[in-house]
Amino acid sequence: MRPRHLLVDRRDFLKKAGLGFAVLPALDLARFGPVSPATTRVVLVRTSDRAQGVTAALRLLNPGGVRGRRVVLKPNFNSADGGPASTHPDTLGRLVTELHERGARSILLGESSGPTNTRGVMEAKGVFELAEELRFDVVDYDGIPDGDWVRFGPAGTLWPDGFWLPRHVVDAEYVVSACCLKTHGFGGVFTMSLKLSVGLTPKPIRRDMHRSPDMRRMIADLNAAYRPDLVVLDGVEAFTDGGPSTGEIKRGDVVIAGHDRIAVDAVGLAVLKDLGSNDAITGRKIFEQEQISRAVERGLGVRGPAEIDLVGPDPASRSYIDRLRPILAQG
Repeated sequence: MRPRHLLVDRRDFLKKAGLGFAVLPALDLARFGPVSPATTRVVLVRTSDRAQGVTAALRLLNPGGVRGRRVVLKPNFNSADGGPASTHPDTLGRLVTELHERGARSILLGESSGPTNTRGVMEAKGVFELAEELRFDVVDYDGIPDGDWVRFGPAGTLWPDGFWLPRHVVDAEYVVSACCLKTHGFGGVFTMSLKLSVGLTPKPIRRDMHRSPDMRRMIADLNAAYRPDLVVLDGVEAFTDGGPSTGEIKRGDVVIAGHDRIAVDAVGLAVLKDLGSNDAITGRKIFEQEQISRAVERGLGVRGPAEIDLVGPDPASRSYIDRLRPILAQG
């Protein structure tokens, strides 16, 4: 089981992008329609066992629509560092197994690490061996050809030149986001399900985004171009300061799952606040964080804590949820 390795000349990427790539007008960023549920369910499992947490969370969430679908799975392999810097093998393995058991037609894992070499990160994480064992395909986005990228124009976004996402993500039948619970020490403030989208972009445009004062709102704009069907957040360990690759680690002992990126990230932020995080997290209300507020503005999910139905499968989980509710309710 080998990833694809058709290389893109990064120096020519931006020059070529406007010529031969498929271009979607800004209006198409809203083609999924706004998400305006009365409430959306988010499951929180209190556990130190990642595999058990994934199983329990999906059992209670009971996500539909997997059977017969080609699933695209986006992990967090920003680097080869262990959790919470990157998706833990136990989390990934159990999630893939759950998807197979729920009847997925196929599973494709795609990622672009950054700034490190993606293939090297995948090798260090044992992804190719796991792919052979658990029957899923692997794509290194650093090596996909020009025609496999879709360009979104800049109008209506904070991206001066627009941005690009892999075609198979944009057109996917079912998308799963597997994220971690961590702060981001280079301008993002936090990196959970919304920021996971940055690993779907070509490396050259990421560099400019990380230098922009609009970085956090640009992250939300990326999310308007596709919609995950399932989000699973591993918070067994968390970076409460630093990140995304190294930082201050605290035990979170939670696995969180839902369908709504804003809701999952909001619950994750409540956990970071409870653990005692840095000023960028504790000094601002959850729905005032720029990633969140811009995502709300774009109609990508819940508009406030009242729309989140936070549930747990057992007394320990529900007890911790009761502790988080006042934090979440502060908005």
